[in-house]
This record gives sequence, C-alpha cells and structure tokens, in this order.
Amino acid sequence: MSSVTETRRYPPPSYYEEVSNLPSQAEASPAVPGVDTPGADPGAGLLGAGLLGVGFLGAGPVTQAIHLPSLARLGNILEVRHIMDLDPAVAESVAGRVGARFSTSMDELLADPAVDIVAVCSPHQFHATQVIAACRAGKKAVLCEKPFAMNGAEAAAIAAVSAETGVPIIVGAMHTFDPGWLAAEQAWGELPGQVHTVRSSTVLPPNPRFEDFATEIVGRAAAPARDSNDPEVIKAMLTGGVMGLAIHDLPLVRRFTPDFADVEVLHAEIVRPFGYVISLRAGNVTIELRAAMNSTWEPSWAFEAIGDDAALGIDFTPSYVQAGSATARIRTAGKTTVLGPFGHNGYEGEWRHLAGLAAGTGTPPAAETLIHDLEFALAIAEAAAGRVGTDNDSEPLNEEQEVSA
Repeated sequence: MSSVTETRRYPPPSYYEEVSNLPSQAEASPAVPGVDTPGADPGAGLLGAGLLGVGFLGAGPVTQAIHLPSLARLGNILEVRHIMDLDPAVAESVAGRVGARFSTSMDELLADPAVDIVAVCSPHQFHATQVIAACRAGKKAVLCEKPFAMNGAEAAAIAAVSAETGVPIIVGAMHTFDPGWLAAEQAWGELPGQVHTVRSSTVLPPNPRFEDFATEIVGRAAAPARDSNDPEVIKAMLTGGVMGLAIHDLPLVRRFTPDFADVEVLHAEIVRPFGYVISLRAGNVTIELRAAMNSTWEPSWAFEAIGDDAALGIDFTPSYVQAGSATARIRTAGKTTVLGPFGHNGYEGEWRHLAGLAAGTGTPPAAETLIHDLEFALAIAEAAAGRVGTDNDSEPLNEEQEVSA
C-alpha cells in the first residue's frame, strides 16, 4: 500500500498581522504561495496614492454584514465615503457607522467626486442599469453583486459600456477571489482535462443568523410567506437557489466544463425550508449542486472536482464569516497537497482586487468570462425550473430528510 505524502503550504507569519499595522499595501496583501508575489500585488503602492473612496448603491444586509466588515480590514487603502439607500433611515444609520455621507439618490452618489469605486448591492433587477450608470459616471472600478445582469442582453450591454468607458467591472462571486481557490488553480496541473464529476455542497443557517453575528442589521425586510407546494413557488425557489447561492460556485464549475453551453438538467427539487438538489450534465461532466439552509446542521461549504487520476477538494468558510480563506487539497496517487488556509477570504479578496484595478494595476476579468458565467447560471436555473412537475422528479425534501453535503 503506497504511503501518502502531505505537503502543506502556508503564507509567511507576517500574513496574519492586522492590515492596519502594516506599513505598506504590498505587505497588506502578501503573496499567496504559488499565486503571486508582493511585487505583483495589484494593490501594491496604493498607500502612497492616498485612500480610494467607496460608495454603496444599496445598504441592505450584504452591505452591512459582508462588505463593511471586509473594508474595515483594509482601512489603509479603502474608505467608505457614501452610502445610498432608498430608505433614508437605513442610509443614515449605515453611513453613520463609517462616517460616510448618505443619500437616497443614485445620481447623487455617482456625482460625488469622493467616490472612486461603486459597489452595486441593490435588488437584482437594478444591477444592469446601475452598473452602466457607474461606468458612464467615470468611476475607477465597479463591484456588482451577483448576478450582474438578468439576461444575456443586459450582460452584453454592460460589457460594451465597460469597454467603451474603460471602467473595469468585477462580479461578487466571492469564491473566485478566495486565495485557497487561486492557489489551487496554480497547482492543479492537468486536472481540468480529466475531470468527470463536479460537486458543490452547501449547508448554511438562514442568512439572518450569520448576519446578526456580524453586525446589528437595520432595515431587514421580512421574508414573504410562500406555499412550497405550489409549482410556481418551487420554480421560483429553484431559480433563486441557483442565481443566489449556487452562482458563487458556478464560475468554479465552469473551469472544468469546456462544453458549458450544452447543459442538461437531469433532476431538480427543492429542500425545505430552503435548498435544492440539482443534478445535471454539461458535455461529458456530471455536476451535482446541493444546498440546505436550516438552523440545526453544522455549516459547511465544499467543492469537489474529481478526475481519473487526481481530485480537488476545497472547504470554504461559510458566507458572512470573516474566518480566513478556503483550504484546498489536491490528491493524486500517493500524495495530497494542502494549500492554505490563508489570512483572508474571497470577500476581502474582491476588495483587494478592486483597489488594484482602481489604481490602474491588475487585470479585470474578461467580459466574455463574465457573460459566459452568467449564461451558464441562467441555463441551469431555467432548466431546473423546467423540471418541476415532470414524472422523473420526486416530491420536495423536508429538512429532516438527509441531503448529502
């Protein structure tokens, strides 16, 4: 029986120092082994250039519980300067936490010269309009929460305006910016060409639990009542699950599915009170997407890509938790390579990358990549909803029934 060699790769001890104590941004964003070097950091040198101002369009729980805590760790390069929300009480309260201006007008925020980077955290249907407006306002970079458009036409319009104005855009699918994932990309060699199975398994508590751990939420909207036996509600839950939760991992899935345009959903059902089980095929790759949100199970977010001679497993930290990066394991015959954990997660990684883009360093994601990621998600959501009511799909699972994660 062959022995297993485990290689652990960790960043240097300075990686874990508080960002506020570091004398330079090059040290604030230390190298991820096998991914970059301090000199290649897209945010390097930003301290000398002064703070970059951030403005938020939408001040809901994502802004309050995810982005503001992330930016608090990067106060030497980024500063929140303007909070916009349609609810003036929410805008004023959230802005007061960070000493920023507040308003209820997108136009007022976009006209604010103190805002260099715009974060679009509004309801999905407003994303395209607001991203385009931020580009045309001459801002230095835009972060748009997922999904960044509602359809392919909107995505193409965003890409065209970004190219026209030169304003870079990134989408808030945080796992693509996680140092654990980035390190795995650099270390996996020929794995993508041999993968036959991809799994994304997520178990989380309802969002309010982690949101309340992170901060005191103001203005949280009450969840609407719904009948999870109604076929139309089931379709909406499947679509929402794909576009709101699975979408974080779908750009990762697509790295292993060159035939992503050829999507066939084989099975789709909801898990009560919220979740999904979706099985599909893209080309020759079988994909399993599973999620459950309840108040009892231990949180877990795992991603797997399995090939004939190698496999990748990644354990991500749960949403809303500022607990460092994912840990990746690449397994081959007789050897396991462990990458991570590193000192920051994908949310902070997004902001580090944005700061570099706004300063004119780093490379934004290709527009084609963003469009294809969206089209892949939309195709899965539409096909999953289309399975509702077919003879091959069973009744929705209750939370007491086991969902493999």
